Amino acid sequence: MSGAELLKSLEGNLTDVRGRLTGDADMSKLTWFQVGGPADILFQPADEEDLALFLNRLPEEIPVTVVGVGSNLLVRDGGLDGVVIRLSAKGFGQVEQISDTRLLAGAAIPDKRLAAKALEVGLGGFEFYHGIPGGIGGALRMNAGANGTETTNRVVEVHAIDRKGERHILSHADMGYTYRHSAASTDLIFTKAVFEGYAEDNDVIQKEMDEVQHHRETVQPVKEKTGGSTFKNPEGHSSWKLVDKAGLRGHQIGGAKMSEMHCNFMINTGNATAQDLENLGEYVREKVLANSGITLEWEIKRIGREV
Repeated sequence: MSGAELLKSLEGNLTDVRGRLTGDADMSKLTWFQVGGPADILFQPADEEDLALFLNRLPEEIPVTVVGVGSNLLVRDGGLDGVVIRLSAKGFGQVEQISDTRLLAGAAIPDKRLAAKALEVGLGGFEFYHGIPGGIGGALRMNAGANGTETTNRVVEVHAIDRKGERHILSHADMGYTYRHSAASTDLIFTKAVFEGYAEDNDVIQKEMDEVQHHRETVQPVKEKTGGSTFKNPEGHSSWKLVDKAGLRGHQIGGAKMSEMHCNFMINTGNATAQDLENLGEYVREKVLANSGITLEWEIKRIGREV
């Protein structure tokens, strides 16, 4: 059954849904790598109430995948089964100050926008988000971090909706954060979160943000079609150093290449397929293991059907 056919078969269940539904949606337009096959259905809910209604009405046997801004995501060439949910900026993109030291941020806002709001209201501790090319939903899920600070250091509570459309509020402890990981159920879709910072002089915040930006622009291939850090840093090691030591800086398979500027970044040189990128990543893992005895773990999330 095609995505359009699946969508038509669900029309009777979804009459009150207000968000945007698209059959056979091109996922390559929604990821920074700009590769990947279609999603059977793409749903962009209008707001939390709409998302809860949709999930409540969607038959349980239909799989659901949540994507953010697509900066740390590789969608395979075969596309995605079922429904892909992408939160809209209009419904989930707000950020506001709710106390002297706390911000409430929607899951769809870019990390950089949260950093900008913190600067605006004079809250320190959010500068690291200025250098992370992702969204808050993804940051909450993977405990995104940079420059010595992680999401776990700022999160107070997280609001979420489960597969049945029921709402939950998770404490910091409930999130179960470890390095680049949250133990929160994968059944939950994060919709917003409360973050806590501390009073800081705006000049100090701006200086730190400028340093983050300068570092990113000088050592990372920010103008390329990339997905951020490819592999997690093994304990006591830097992935880029292990890749470099294995002689893989600039190594290329098809249209996929390890960046010469930062060799823990994969690049779509222009004509890569998702398979090229995944093959390159697996080749690098194999060679690094042979060279150093260390197994690299993917940081980029790989999803979807293989061709």
